[in-house]
Amino acid sequence: MIGFQPYETFQLLIETGGIDRTNTLLVAACDAYARRGKPTQAEMEQFAALAQRLFPTAAPSARAKAAATLGRSESLSPELETLVITHLGDDLADFLVSAPKLSEATMLKVISANDVPTAAALARRGDLTNVVLAKLFQLNSRKVYRALATNTSIAPRGPYLSALARSAQMDHQVAWSLAARDDFDCALLAPAFFDLNETDRIKVIKAFAQRNTPPAPIKKTLEQLSVATAELTRALMKLFSENRRPEVTKLLHQITALDEVRCGQIAHDSSGAALFVVLRAFGCNGYDGLKVLIHATSHDEDRSKSLAAFSSMFETVSVDATAYLMSAWRGEVNLLDLAKPEYRPFTEESRRTPLPVSRERNPVVDQAIEALARIGAKRAG
Repeated sequence: MIGFQPYETFQLLIETGGIDRTNTLLVAACDAYARRGKPTQAEMEQFAALAQRLFPTAAPSARAKAAATLGRSESLSPELETLVITHLGDDLADFLVSAPKLSEATMLKVISANDVPTAAALARRGDLTNVVLAKLFQLNSRKVYRALATNTSIAPRGPYLSALARSAQMDHQVAWSLAARDDFDCALLAPAFFDLNETDRIKVIKAFAQRNTPPAPIKKTLEQLSVATAELTRALMKLFSENRRPEVTKLLHQITALDEVRCGQIAHDSSGAALFVVLRAFGCNGYDGLKVLIHATSHDEDRSKSLAAFSSMFETVSVDATAYLMSAWRGEVNLLDLAKPEYRPFTEESRRTPLPVSRERNPVVDQAIEALARIGAKRAG
């Protein structure tokens, strides 16, 4: 066999040897091919013919070892890829992730087997074609969607964006992965808000900054109750200062129409992110809102940075946006509407567009934060 001198010997041994010799020959042939540089088309075809003859007659352990060895080669034809994925056994998932390249035909063959773990491994690759992606999204598997959510080579737009956003509503791990990405609009994670950690909740709220939103079904109710915003903040301050959170839960249930479980989560949210949404939706400004938050949030650590972040969000996140966010919690809106051009953020960060100059800090608000933090720390002590 031209180009592979050892293969002439292999051919003779195949004809005269038994299964033990076949095992040795198969592993040796795959090792020789994997170590060789890029073969010509004729050489690849010669080896494929030899491998296709050896694999079926070798023992299972030898087939698995040979497939693992062959899988290290960067020059695999679709026929050789098929031999690898057919005989690799438990190492198949690792191969699907680490193989330098895979043909589209092989990827589709893996998906067609309807084996979730291998499909999830395939979903982590950075060279998935649109045809393969479409097939993966159709599998409707949590493991597959979790893998796709972490795959930063997949641009979240169009139908892929819709599929990932819907999956995040049902699977907190998908929501966590998407929140960690810089290329995903965290506003679409609003329904999964209470499954996120504090940092990611802030990301969701900030995604609504400087942004128009569709009309929120809850807006009229909030407008009618906003005339009593001062009374609301006083009541919340008193209840939080006395740690009467069950009563906060009941009050929030009465004024927001959110279910009691959700209101309980808001009342016991020591980060204050969920409570911020409610306060801002009722029209609270930074000064009054921070007075409530300082009593409601944890005092186990320095909260000055968090309070400064809330102070900024009182200025940049509109009442309408937080009302829309609350409607998302109630399942009353289609979050994918936010992908429409008219509802995208006013200014999007990019390499070509310089970041907007930050506003000067309001000294009155800064003083209020410091004073309230001292008061809260004394109360906690």
